[in-house]
Amino acid sequence: MKHIIGVKPSAPAPEVKTVCVDENSADQRVDNFLIRHFKGVPKTHVYRMIRSGEVRVNKGRVAADTRLKEGDLVRLPPVRVSERVAEKAQAMADGVAGFVPARDFAVLLEDEHMLIINKPAGVAVHGGSGVSFGVIEQLRMARPQARFLELVHRLDRETSGILLVAKKRSALKNLQDQFRERQTGKTYLAMVRGQWPDKLKVLDKPLHKYELDGKEAQGGERRVKVVSRDDPNGMPSVTLVRVREHLPRGSLLEVTIKTGRTHQIRVHLASEGFPILGDDKYGDFDLNKALARAHASPGLKRMFLHAWRLQFNHPATGERLELLAELPPELARFGGQRADLRSSFLCDWHGADAGFGPCGTGCAQGAIPHVG
Repeated sequence: MKHIIGVKPSAPAPEVKTVCVDENSADQRVDNFLIRHFKGVPKTHVYRMIRSGEVRVNKGRVAADTRLKEGDLVRLPPVRVSERVAEKAQAMADGVAGFVPARDFAVLLEDEHMLIINKPAGVAVHGGSGVSFGVIEQLRMARPQARFLELVHRLDRETSGILLVAKKRSALKNLQDQFRERQTGKTYLAMVRGQWPDKLKVLDKPLHKYELDGKEAQGGERRVKVVSRDDPNGMPSVTLVRVREHLPRGSLLEVTIKTGRTHQIRVHLASEGFPILGDDKYGDFDLNKALARAHASPGLKRMFLHAWRLQFNHPATGERLELLAELPPELARFGGQRADLRSSFLCDWHGADAGFGPCGTGCAQGAIPHVG
């Protein structure tokens, strides 16, 4: 008998499989269902299988955009994935899993349908655009037993506050439909430079997203700007503003968005001449630097924007819910929530080109610059 060393046994030939659609896959498109199932298989091949009728649902032909229902029987044709592709896919999965640190976040509400957390500032909601991982990847690592965890909506990396995660596909669709149909209420707390006019309550300004020129330092980064109503690239954007408190040279605002455009609040407020404190894209950069200095008292080293309140209907019961996430400590301290810091914050923001000096009312030298 000959013994051949170093030759791997051939993999068994793939076979036809029938998969029953469970609750977590219900309402998913056929093409997306197959792409998730056939990892490593080119999308062109997936769509070819659908068009040729090799993929069947309840023994019938389907289109790529057909929505699956719980209990549907999906025929999966035999698909051979090259060993190298399979090994590469597994290596990538293992590499990501080994690199993403598991992390739990403060939970505001959780049941079998959804998980609602209080996201800290400085953490992206998902990986991508130069970020290796975010909240959703860390949650999946921290909860390996969870069969389904998907973001319902997004928050900017430097924005803290309420973030909604679905634990079932049915909940995901229901909640995203509510956001799309504007049945939710999303209110943020923002502190801006200057005295916001009490009468200015509605900002109805189209927004356009673009990328910075490659010649600029931040070339390739996305930015948003207000455009005219007749601009074909403008997306309708509506923001409601209510003054919670006037400070000598700033305003604490309750901001409710009726549309969910990228950077909507930041751009709308800045377009009126009232940038959010700490905003590194649309803010007052000199003021931001002064507020972030180590000797500033109280200091601010992040953007003062917090997803404070969320109103929506429970995806299973339909009950109307309202959740609140109070300001995190670093914003509460800066905003003067504590009596011992309030007097420092309410001092006139005083400064000059040569440097910041005492305001004459007992605040620390260089505490908060004049922005007049």
